[in-house]
Amino acid sequence: MLRGLKWSPKHVSGASGETSSKAVVVMLEQPGFGRRLRQLRLQQGKTQAELTGPGMSAAYLSRLESGARFPTQRAVDYLAERLGIPVEIFAERTEDDLVDVVATLASRSDGERDAETRDLLVDALARATDVDPTTRWQALALLAQLHASRGEFPEECEVLDTLDVLSEELARPALQVYTRQRVARCARNRGDVELARRAVREALELGERHRVRVPAADLLRSRLLLVSAETELGNVAEATRIVLDILDALPAERGALTAEAYWTAATVSTRQGDSEEARRYLDKAIDALDSREDITLWMRLRLGAASLCLQSLPPRLERAQALLTAVEPVLDFAGPPRHRQEFLFLQAQLAFQSGDSDRAAAFVAEAEEGLQLLTYRDRIRFRTLQEMLAARAGDLHAVARLNELATEVQRTQMLELAAEVWRAAAECAVETLSPTA
Repeated sequence: MLRGLKWSPKHVSGASGETSSKAVVVMLEQPGFGRRLRQLRLQQGKTQAELTGPGMSAAYLSRLESGARFPTQRAVDYLAERLGIPVEIFAERTEDDLVDVVATLASRSDGERDAETRDLLVDALARATDVDPTTRWQALALLAQLHASRGEFPEECEVLDTLDVLSEELARPALQVYTRQRVARCARNRGDVELARRAVREALELGERHRVRVPAADLLRSRLLLVSAETELGNVAEATRIVLDILDALPAERGALTAEAYWTAATVSTRQGDSEEARRYLDKAIDALDSREDITLWMRLRLGAASLCLQSLPPRLERAQALLTAVEPVLDFAGPPRHRQEFLFLQAQLAFQSGDSDRAAAFVAEAEEGLQLLTYRDRIRFRTLQEMLAARAGDLHAVARLNELATEVQRTQMLELAAEVWRAAAECAVETLSPTA
């Protein structure tokens, strides 16, 4: 029985033997009712706003779900009607609460995976003291995905540590391979590229040794992740070799995997300084995917392409602006929240490179609130841009802070990123010393 929902001694039946709504209400106690209400609401994909109306204020509904208010008969009847369910469902036994929550949330898109769904899963995991280990594994894997979609990378890594231990205890190679893949991706987002490379290599080796039937898409994405890690660590020749092998074996000319492969190839070419080749790969990546196929990846591709355009020598400012203009209309209803932060940061970079420091500073101020949603690489670039703006505004200590930042990045072995910060420091130093500065 769900903790907090108890069968009361006051329970009575009507003439037909069915439980009356009044009897059900006296059986409900908090915080169990609030948890059950939230679970039922989310199962139907409804927001709190969709349940409010003349018979229920937003504030009262929020207090009911949090367990701060006891449900009245009128409130329970109202909510049952709005949800289209019998009142008795609020008090039914839910021993499989964690299973229900996992099933409810697993099919949600990134755009629907908000803080509320994350908290619902965290609560169900905390209360599931006696649950099948495989079910717990599924719940933890889903929780890690929820954290990742929200850019909560430290929290994601913490959950993955637990998932990694559980995968070893279960001794199931397929689960171990999946977990190592996720660890690699999270580590890269946090800036631990050496761990990312090690984890993805372990995933590939485990899969081969145990002949795990890994979906072709997952295998290809693991290899692309290895390319990314090798590139970040400065092993561009090895990254080029792997990505060319991938391109030669692409299963189709269009689709998400093809788009990701060309996008990765464009990143490698950019690191090599081959802007023309990077442009060719970027165009192929963008042409390979329609927004109707995968809107989230469609946005990621254009944001990533805009970033690479700004990194090109010389920067392709008009192309970057066109890509950002295409993405802007869908930012608020598709994709995870971090996409808006990436968009704001790219707009700041574009304005800075266009010579409009005031506009760049305005975008930086707007993006700073959600800075934690960005990957480690983008957070470093964000801080670099902040210091460059400070230097232009006459801050004499900006160069010293950039030098400290470059030293910090160098310790992560991300040498190309460190070199980028060193160059920014040198440019600011020259501007500071210039008579016209």
